[in-house]
Amino acid sequence: MTHISPFNESGSHLLDGQRRQKIWAIGGGKGGVGKSLVTANLSICLALVGYKVVTIDLDLGGANLHTTLGVPIPEKTLSDYLTKKVKNLNELLTQTPIENLSIISGAQDDVGIANLKQMQKNKILSKLTELDADYILLDLGAGTTFNTLDFFISADQGILVALPEPTSIENTYRFIKSVFHRKLAMAEDLLEIGPMIDQIMNAKISQNATPADLIQRVIEQNPDMGRRLQMEIQKLQPRLIINQVRTQADIDIGFSMKIICKKYFGINLDYAGYLNYDATVWQSVKKRRPLLMEFPNSALVNNFDQIVHKLLKLNN
Repeated sequence: MTHISPFNESGSHLLDGQRRQKIWAIGGGKGGVGKSLVTANLSICLALVGYKVVTIDLDLGGANLHTTLGVPIPEKTLSDYLTKKVKNLNELLTQTPIENLSIISGAQDDVGIANLKQMQKNKILSKLTELDADYILLDLGAGTTFNTLDFFISADQGILVALPEPTSIENTYRFIKSVFHRKLAMAEDLLEIGPMIDQIMNAKISQNATPADLIQRVIEQNPDMGRRLQMEIQKLQPRLIINQVRTQADIDIGFSMKIICKKYFGINLDYAGYLNYDATVWQSVKKRRPLLMEFPNSALVNNFDQIVHKLLKLNN
């Protein structure tokens, strides 16, 4: 792997002095696209170059990130925090085999934890700053529940993982549309145009009623409100990773999705990179060993290296 410097422009180490954690949320439109694989290996890449990383399994009710990182099921999980058995998130940290990388697991949680109340969700989000970390990575559940959407929206970077398959691509667009709608619905400045937002977002996909049309319509009717709407939309800049690519056509899907998202949603989707199809993935999971540790010569190592470079650049 090439080296990404854990130093800022002034030359001081990022682990020194005051800092604000950067939060990356990894989501996707459906299960089985490789979110946990991506979360685990992005975490490892960041840790290997000197950043202090905490990765949190928020696939509540179906947590398996610990397995991807080669860690036994931790004794303390998020449910212990939400039920007040422990007082702060730091008590949930479990060290992984990789230096600088810890995990907070959602494994062994009660079924009910998959449906967090708004207060519980806000509690987790507000306490993330107490963690001793430079980067916090959130492995989100599949689908478009408010839990998943809100964690994705709250992150500094929202990263989408998709497969080069029609169903996965379709579900990724559906996820983006849900994020778009949820983001606007939560904006207090836009309450008065809520019915118009709902009308557009609930319409079937057509060239005559797209979210991008919503912006233009609001600008025509209320220029001031239109500017506020544009500001909210500009804050949405999700990143995209295409997993399990086999051909150049698979790679090019990311560029096509970027163009379509701009035209349809009016938002900038950054294509962060792709991951080659590699049979070593399931072998590493079977061995309960992190992929980058078990197969350091895999083509995926270079893939992840390039993606992390891109994400760090976009993060600055």
